[in-house]
Amino acid sequence: MNLEALLRSFTVATLATCLAGVLGVGAAALLTRRRSALGDLFDALLTAPMVLPPTVLGYALLRLLSRDGAFGSAWEQGVGAPLLFSPAAAVLAAAIAALPLVLRAARAAIDGVDPRLAAAAATLGATPARVLWSVVLPLARPGIVAGLTLGFARALGEFGITLMIAGNLPGATQTAALAIYDAVQAGRDAEAAGMATLLAALATALLLVATGLGRRRRDGF
Repeated sequence: MNLEALLRSFTVATLATCLAGVLGVGAAALLTRRRSALGDLFDALLTAPMVLPPTVLGYALLRLLSRDGAFGSAWEQGVGAPLLFSPAAAVLAAAIAALPLVLRAARAAIDGVDPRLAAAAATLGATPARVLWSVVLPLARPGIVAGLTLGFARALGEFGITLMIAGNLPGATQTAALAIYDAVQAGRDAEAAGMATLLAALATALLLVATGLGRRRRDGF
């Protein structure tokens, strides 16, 4: 079993979930507070990775993150190294894959908070930021954590976007999903089966955790 690739997958998934969590929860709070046609478009763009083919999304990112792209050029000037085919690109790919799940769960959880509680806090002098931080987010926490759990599971198994913008470089960007692909191609069936079984078991466990958290939110605990 490729333990190095497994460890890298956990590292990439953890960093990607943190990034997706900040962006997803922040966007969910903003979209819930300000509903408009523009907000719906923004929501659709952030959710698009859930339905777009990885090749389409990967190609768009290749153009954006290349040395000729705006983001890729700025990154290389600031960091001194290209973003494409680097560990940072693997984290970005996993975060993009996880973001729609985090956003959807966080938005549903925030929408489920009784608006009268937020209004009561506002009448007591709390600023909108204080209401969000002290009232809304704590009440929405089970749903948000469920979304982060699903996002971590998705990031852990990310394959297509990672392959296109981070590559399959052993010792650098190769994750467990890519290592399974290599093992199958090389005829190392036992290695592929072992890693596939482990990832499937982890994904199932994470889904059970997310389901339990969702039930807890619905039951009001």
